[in-house]
Amino acid sequence: MSFWQKFKEGFRRFMAGRYGADALSQGIIIAGLVLFLLAVFTRIGLFSLLAMALYIWAIFRMYSRNGEKRAQENARYLAATRKLRTSVNQALTRLKNRKKYRYFRCPNCHARLRLPRGVGEVTVNCGQCKHSFRKKA
Repeated sequence: MSFWQKFKEGFRRFMAGRYGADALSQGIIIAGLVLFLLAVFTRIGLFSLLAMALYIWAIFRMYSRNGEKRAQENARYLAATRKLRTSVNQALTRLKNRKKYRYFRCPNCHARLRLPRGVGEVTVNCGQCKHSFRKKA
């Protein structure tokens, strides 16, 4: 067995029964990184101390053996950030598909709709309110 295989096996045994990384831990690490970058650019030491505290908190959560409590914390975090995450994911999807589809809103209920690009002017029926209107794509 090579050194790296032994190392990976030892780390796997060490992490057995521990909670590991989740969305909240990743969010804490990203917040710590943002604070660290602020500390570098603004030269305010408080930001680096806060970043270090966030890193320690994230490591504590990942190595914790109390998985039930960490899962509850993660569920509360996911519930609190659901709307933001949905908006970001939808914006990224629209950005990715911007060459294939034309996105617009229903003038009646403001639901977000899409049409394939290049179909010309068509009559669109909103799926939510059933309002009919003409739109050029």
